[in-house]
Amino acid sequence: MTESPDTPPGRRRPSEGGGRGARFGGWPARPVGRLVTDRPGPVGTPAPRHRRWLRVAALVLTVAVLASAGLGWAIWTRLNGNIRADSATERELEKYESERPPAGPPNAQDILLIGSDNRGGDNGEYGADSGTQRSDTTILLHLAADRKSATAVSLPRDVMVTVPHCKRADGTESAPQTVQFNWAFAFGGAACAIRTVERMTRIRIDHHVIVDFTGFKNMVDAVHGVQVCLARPIEDDEAHVTLPAGRQTLDGEAALGFVRARKSLGDGSDTQRMERQQQFLAALVKKVQSNGVLLNPMRLYPVMDAATSSLTTDAGLASLRGLYELVRSMRGIPTAHVQFLTVPRTAYRYDPNRDELVQPDADRLFGRLRNDQSVTVVPQRPSPAADDKALAKAIDETVGTVVDNGRAGRPGPAASSLPAFPGTTAEHGACE
Repeated sequence: MTESPDTPPGRRRPSEGGGRGARFGGWPARPVGRLVTDRPGPVGTPAPRHRRWLRVAALVLTVAVLASAGLGWAIWTRLNGNIRADSATERELEKYESERPPAGPPNAQDILLIGSDNRGGDNGEYGADSGTQRSDTTILLHLAADRKSATAVSLPRDVMVTVPHCKRADGTESAPQTVQFNWAFAFGGAACAIRTVERMTRIRIDHHVIVDFTGFKNMVDAVHGVQVCLARPIEDDEAHVTLPAGRQTLDGEAALGFVRARKSLGDGSDTQRMERQQQFLAALVKKVQSNGVLLNPMRLYPVMDAATSSLTTDAGLASLRGLYELVRSMRGIPTAHVQFLTVPRTAYRYDPNRDELVQPDADRLFGRLRNDQSVTVVPQRPSPAADDKALAKAIDETVGTVVDNGRAGRPGPAASSLPAFPGTTAEHGACE
C-alpha cells in the first residue's frame, strides 16, 4: 500500500480499515461495556468526587481516634499519677507476716480507712502542725464476697487497746503499751494502726486508704455538696463551722466542720460525732449512687480526680486500675445494704473519758465479718434525754436480730447476750 505524502507514517486514512474506529475519525474507541477502574488517569484528571469524600472522612476519623486516644491517655496518666503509694507500710507489714491473721474468704475484702488529722501543708488552717499525726477517724470496711453488702464499722479513737511495738518515723521502736487507739497511727503510721486493728479483731486487713482534711473537702465538692438536716444551729469555732438549723446542702468546707464538730453538739462526746459521721457518709454514698456518678464518665472524672489526688494507699490500690476495679465491684450494692455502725463499746472502767470494747458483743461482730456473715443495723438509739420511749423500746426488742447468709433473721436472745448494732444505712441518708 502506498502512503500518501500527507499521511503520518503508520497511520491509515480515515477511509481505510473500516471497523468501529472509522466512525470516530480513525482513532481507537473505548470498547463498549468496559468498566472504569481506579487506575489513575492522565495527569491533571480530577479524582471522582466520591473518592475525595471517602479520603476526607477517613482522615477526620483518624484524627478523631487519635485525639480520643490522646485525651484518654492524658486523663488516665493524670489520675494514675495522683495516687500516692504507701510502700513503706507494705515493707513494714512483711516483717510481721507470721503474726498476722490468715486471709479471709475468697473475694471478700477488708479495707482500713484512716482519716488523718495531719495539719501540714493545706491542712494548716485546722490547727498548728506538731509534726505528728493521729487517726482522727478510722473505719473498718468489709465488702462481702458476693458484693451484695458493705459494712463500715467505726473504731473509736479513744477506745483503749494494746498497741504492739512499732517502728517510728525516726527509726526507733515504741514499746508495747495499752493506750487509746489513735496513738497507734501516731507511733508508727498505717503499719502500726493495721497491726493494732488485726490484733483487736483477728481480721486480716487487705488494703488501707489514708485521707486527710483537704481530701475529704475535695470529695464533697466533687459531688457538688451533700444534703443534711439540722435540728438546731451549729456554731463551733474549733471545727471552723457555723450552720443554721434546717435542711441544707453542705460544701466541702462546711461538711468537714460538720463531721469534726464535737464540743458544740449533743453531749460533746466522740460517740455522737461518730454517729454524725456515719450519717453523713451514708448521705454521700446515696448521692453518688442516685446521681449515676459511677456510670457517667463526665460525672465520675471530677470525683475520681478529687479522690485520687487526696489518697495514700497500699500498692494494691495505688493505681487507677486498682481503684476502678474496687469501685466497679461496689456499684451494684443496694443502698439499703451499705451499712454504718460503731463497734460495741462503753466508758473505760478506769477513765470515763476513754472507751473500752463491750465483750462478747465486739468479738461476735468481728467474728461475723471475719467469716463473711451478714449483720444488720437498727436505728440509732435515742439519747437518754429523748422522750420517745416507744422507739427506744422497739430498738431494744430488735437489737438481737441478726441476718445470717442473706436469710431473714429471727429475734435473738436478750440484748445482754447478743451485740447491739445501732447504726444507719445509705438508703436513709442524713435527712430521713
